[in-house]
Parts: sequence; C-alpha cells; structure tokens
Amino acid sequence: MILRKYIPPFFNLQFLQLCLSSFLFFASFNMIIPELPDYLSNLGGEEYKGLIISLFTLTAGLSRPFSGKLADKIGRVPVMIFGASVCFFVSLLYPLISSVAGFLLLRFFHGFSTGFTPTGIAAYVADIVPFNRRGEAMGLQSLFSSLGMAAGPALGGFIGDLYGITPLFYCSSAVATISILLLVKLKETVPHKEPLQLAHVYLKKNEILEKRVFPPTFVLFFSYLSFGIVLTIIPDFSAFLEIQNKGIFFAVFTLSSLIIRLLAGRASDKYGRIPVLKLATLCLASAMTAIAFSQSSEMLLFSGILFGFAIGMTSPTIAAWTIDLSLHDYRGRALATMYIALEAGIGIGALASGWIYANKSENFPWVFLIGTAGALIALIFLLSYKPSIKPGQQPD
Repeated sequence: MILRKYIPPFFNLQFLQLCLSSFLFFASFNMIIPELPDYLSNLGGEEYKGLIISLFTLTAGLSRPFSGKLADKIGRVPVMIFGASVCFFVSLLYPLISSVAGFLLLRFFHGFSTGFTPTGIAAYVADIVPFNRRGEAMGLQSLFSSLGMAAGPALGGFIGDLYGITPLFYCSSAVATISILLLVKLKETVPHKEPLQLAHVYLKKNEILEKRVFPPTFVLFFSYLSFGIVLTIIPDFSAFLEIQNKGIFFAVFTLSSLIIRLLAGRASDKYGRIPVLKLATLCLASAMTAIAFSQSSEMLLFSGILFGFAIGMTSPTIAAWTIDLSLHDYRGRALATMYIALEAGIGIGALASGWIYANKSENFPWVFLIGTAGALIALIFLLSYKPSIKPGQQPD
C-alpha cells in the first residue's frame, strides 16, 4: 500500500513492457559502441572514426519523416518492431564484413533502428499517459532507455575485453531479439490504423517536418552536438587518460542521469519546460568545459556526472515540450521532427569532432569546447524565447 503511493497511475503492465523493451533496445546498439573505433582501425579505417556515429545518425535522421508518418498511419507497434529488427539483423552481419566500406555500409543501415523505434516509443507513451503527467512519464520511460545506454557500453566493454568483438556482436543481436518479443505483446494505441500501403512511404512537402515543434528542436540540436562529440571522441580520450574500460564514462554519465530524469520530468510538469531546460543547458556547458580540461580519470568521470545531469534534464523535458506543441493526429510527425534534430546534432557533432580531432591528442580540448559553444547557443535561445503554449494548456 505504501509502495503504491509512490507508483504513478500510468505505470501499468503495458507501460512496463514498453520500458523493458526500450531498455533492451538501447542496450543492444550501444553495447558495441566502445569497441567500434578499434574494430574500424583494425580494418584499416582509422581515419573514418567520425563516420561511426555520423553515418548511423544520418540514416536515423533521414528515416524519421517516414517513421513519423507510419506511426500515425499503421500504428506505433509495427514501427517499434521494425527498428528493433534492424538491430537484430545488422548485428549478425558485422562479423561477416572484412572491409572498411562494408563496415561503413552496415553502420549506415544500422541507423534505421533508431530512426524508427524511439519515434514509436515516444508516441506510444504520449497516447497512454495523461496530459499533465507527460514530463514525469517521459522521464520514467527515458530512465529505462538510459539504463540500457549505461548497461550496454559497460557490458559491451567487458564482453569485448574477455571474448572479443565477434561474440559481442552476437550478444547485441540476442538482446534485440528479446526487445522484439516484448513489443509483440503490446496493445496498439492508434484507434483506426491503416494497412501498409505504398502511399505511406511517399512524403509530401508538409509531411517531412512539423513546424509547431521547431523551438524544442532548436534547443535539442545544439544540446546534442555534445552527445555526438562524446560518443565519437571519449573512447580515444579515455585511452589517452589510461582508462582501461572505454565504456566506463558512458556508464557513469548515463547512471548519473537516472534519478535526475524523474525529478526533471516532474519539475517540468509543475514549473514549465523552459526553466528546466535553462538549467540543463547551463549544466551541459559546464560539463563540456570540464571534459575539455580533464587531465585525470577522476576529473573525466566527474565531468561525466555533470554531463549525465544535463542530458537527464534535457531528454524528457524536450520530449514533453514537443508533445505539448503537437497536434494529436500528427504526433508521430512532431516526434519524428524532434528526433531529426537529435540525430542531426549527434551526427554533425560526431563528424566535426572526428575531423577536428584527426587522431591528434593536442586537439582534444578544442573538440569538447564545440559542445560548450552549442550548449551556450541553446541557453541564449531559451533566455529570449517567449512560449506561446503554457504547461498544461492543450494546443489548438
């Protein structure tokens, strides 16, 4: 009875299945990330490290308009299953590739996974959760995603060190399989879904982006430049600081974001999205600056905690703000637009950081300070932004 008091009313079996599937999905593709730079170098593609993340996010971004439209037309569940299935198949193919071009092609196709599943997840949560609990619900759901992002790299680094990268790829595929099995059990939330048609993959000009959600997508883009930088450069920076497990930074920053996600989600429901995001962008600028000047493993991991706080506040608050501004019939499109900004930020951050770093350790500080600049741009925008829809006010 006491425990029930602290459990949100929307946290039922359906929501739990979605959260567990989300945990496994994010663990699946994140568990291989710490080992991919060395794997690509062994294939002879050391100079293409920046493409590991940017190719992945490019495909994800390009596929978002399609996943958003399909989520609105054929349902949330098929869209989620398709994305998780991509993780399953592509992870099985990695060990069969022995060329740099083949590896980069697989990274390109692997991006379809995050182009589809997260769009379906966010739309599904918005469908089953009351308007005034969206921030809290997105925070709770993203907590499970973050656990997957934390467990994935840490477990992947352990498996890679102990057994090598080929068994790691197979483990990634197995985890994606369990995620799919949980999704199959979910009840569809689109009341009048349509059978898949060729017309569903044809996009009109006004179906690509949802203009109503441009303010949160602007903030998200400049905030997530840092995420692309971290994903690309931290493995090498960890090795430079003589940290053996290259996934430990990812585990630290993700775990530090867990509790803050719940608090930030509830705070954004109560006080508004903008105040929470102002604090988040300020924290992000501080974190990236601290990483830039880290000279020890202790300082880097402390910076990771700050980075986790920033991401933990940003992610659920941006998602809730996007849903606030969206129309019900085009919720999938709105969330797809949000994720396009996310993928663009990550991809451009990854590509720019790989180019500036150029495998020269003296360039590390400059790379991370790009993230600082991006966070400050987002903060300046928030300080000048005048919201047209207040928290708790339904869009027209």
